[in-house]
Amino acid sequence: MAALPPGIQCITLFSRDQWYRAFTLVLTFLLYTSFHLSRKPISIVKGELHKHCASAQEVELHSYKEYVIRPPLREAPRNATPCGWAPFDKKNYKQLLGALDYSFLCAYAIGMYLSGIIGERLPIRYYLSGGMVASGIFTALFGLGYFYQIHNLWFYIIAQIVNGLVQTTGWPSVIACIGNWFGKGRRGLIMGIWNSHTSVGNILGSLIAGHWVSTCWGLSFVVPGVIIAVMGLVCFLFLIEHPRDIKCSFHAHCNPKRYPSSVNGFKIKNHLLNPTETGKAQDPETQSLLPSKENGTIPNNHIVVIHGEASAGMSAISFVGALRIPGVIEFSLCLLFAKLVSYTFLFWLPLYITSVEHIDVKKAADLSTLFDVGGIFGGILAGLLSDKLHKRASTCGLMLLFAAPTLYVFSSVSKMGMTATMGMLLLCGALVNGPYSLITTAVSADLGTHKSLKGNAKALSTVTAIIDGTGSVGAALGPLLAGLISPSGWHNVFYMLMVADACALLCLLRLIRKELTCTTPPTADHSEFKEH
Repeated sequence: MAALPPGIQCITLFSRDQWYRAFTLVLTFLLYTSFHLSRKPISIVKGELHKHCASAQEVELHSYKEYVIRPPLREAPRNATPCGWAPFDKKNYKQLLGALDYSFLCAYAIGMYLSGIIGERLPIRYYLSGGMVASGIFTALFGLGYFYQIHNLWFYIIAQIVNGLVQTTGWPSVIACIGNWFGKGRRGLIMGIWNSHTSVGNILGSLIAGHWVSTCWGLSFVVPGVIIAVMGLVCFLFLIEHPRDIKCSFHAHCNPKRYPSSVNGFKIKNHLLNPTETGKAQDPETQSLLPSKENGTIPNNHIVVIHGEASAGMSAISFVGALRIPGVIEFSLCLLFAKLVSYTFLFWLPLYITSVEHIDVKKAADLSTLFDVGGIFGGILAGLLSDKLHKRASTCGLMLLFAAPTLYVFSSVSKMGMTATMGMLLLCGALVNGPYSLITTAVSADLGTHKSLKGNAKALSTVTAIIDGTGSVGAALGPLLAGLISPSGWHNVFYMLMVADACALLCLLRLIRKELTCTTPPTADHSEFKEH
């Protein structure tokens, strides 16, 4: 018999269920990448909506001034001025641009609280697919204002509000789906890598929007809108919400090679399971997501009964009930301030670089991607540390402690040249986005599957929505405050960001103290069985 080709050997090393897990991980990564890809254009286009134009006297003296009036490459759009696109060509342009950010983010924050509750009562695939198609429509609608010569401020504000509402379908849905497939063993690292979709989406969004921003900024919105709508169709066709949908024997971590004719060492027969390997520690990768016992073990004298579908008979958790889960309030408030900082960079960094470095909009868009590159490494580092230390809050607190002084250094160094700016962008991105990434992924999944929930699988989406919804309040406030404060000087914006980082750290002090005084590492929860 001929030997199997190396590629086929590689495929057979993994079980069917492991391949499905990998497929789900990659697919949800690409889906949420498209969400962030569609949010980025507004920050890139700001420099084109309002330009630093010269006065009439400065035009006459252009040979003695730094202003260079270039001949237009194409006919200027109707009602467009040398100062930008009406109505953003006025002196109060920062407040108007801030209103666009606030419209989107405020709608996103309000909608997020409702999205998790609605999402638990609808099929994830339909809910997520519909939201992505709607997001594509309203993202592209903003760009159509360029082609149809629309200069009404309310048109752009309404497009932002509706887009903010429909984009809330994304995060609770993908987190709930990932939570169904992956256990706690390496959740911090896995989700730290997976959550790099935020930075990857921002980078791709910057590059795509930056490609057209100086020639046809409408395409900076239309193209990302088409991309997220197409990904919504992909979601509808391929997303697998739960392992049971492909008739996995028990949950995502059943492995026929490791546990022949069994699930995590329990024989299956007519919904009755008897333990066969209670003395052996379970593989972290086979841990159940829905714990019901502190130590995750089941005594030998117990019979374990699995009902038809996990938590099928349980009702969705209430909003107040989710708030009572230990740690939800603290991490939600921490994320409010952490997201305030992150989204201020997301929406204002390209304009800040343009102002400080005196470079064109496209180069500023490309340079701003370094912040997101740093965020990728920061999210992975935060997840790895929290897994090793078994201390989520302490990991976040450590990074927040270093983030505040780093922001101060960045505000000073960014005026010293391009090389220094690039280095500080990477460092700031890692420290700012590390805690944000950890809280929105691993921490949210941990709290959504807390042992106090007694295995209620319907809590994950609501808990995720509460945490991210509260964080989105900060995301709405940050860009708005930046728009109001920046006219008095960019240094005041950085002072505001440093105060926000300090407040985020203060919100975690109780949890950090509890983690540091705990002498024994937390035992992983393994069981989603109920004893009788």
